[in-house]
Amino acid sequence: MRPAAPAVDTRLTYDDFLLFPDDGKRHELIDGVHYVTPSPRLRHQDLVGRLHGAIYVYLQQHPEAGRLFLAPLDVVLSHYDVVEPDLLFIANDQAGIMTEKNIQGAPALVVEVMSKSTRKRDAQIKRRLFEQVGVREYWLVDPELDTVQVFRPTAEGRLARVEELTAEDGGTLTTPLLPGCGIDIRTLFRPTL
Repeated sequence: MRPAAPAVDTRLTYDDFLLFPDDGKRHELIDGVHYVTPSPRLRHQDLVGRLHGAIYVYLQQHPEAGRLFLAPLDVVLSHYDVVEPDLLFIANDQAGIMTEKNIQGAPALVVEVMSKSTRKRDAQIKRRLFEQVGVREYWLVDPELDTVQVFRPTAEGRLARVEELTAEDGGTLTTPLLPGCGIDIRTLFRPTL
């Protein structure tokens, strides 16, 4: 009897990722599976812009805190995991993960604005990935429900939801990663023209 042939790993790698077309869509690899997302809608971009603006203003006064980046920017988490979060913050103690071409490791803060096509991926698949690689905080912004869910690691390392803010209830979005930075939830979700 012949021994069984070893299983072939068919997962895509970072090398494959580099060959994807530059077609204006978001290409990501999660555990070697290729995900493609179409260009975002206006509401999505409004929310990303408002979050970026609020954090950027804070960082102008506190440059020692770290750096803030918008998509598209490759975040290489492993040979099989390359994502492009909507917004990411690299704390100053992580400066070594920034390269000229991309980020090589887990950002301190990752923000995703969900859409119908990315809801499950953002809430489940990416959350598990970010948990595995040690992201310090994850925000899930829901433009349909006007909510922000905040996830932080538990003592066991699980990214658990610690807060959910809604436009209806109001409140201020804060993070220990950016002490003194506060984003008013009602202003974040205010209607656009």
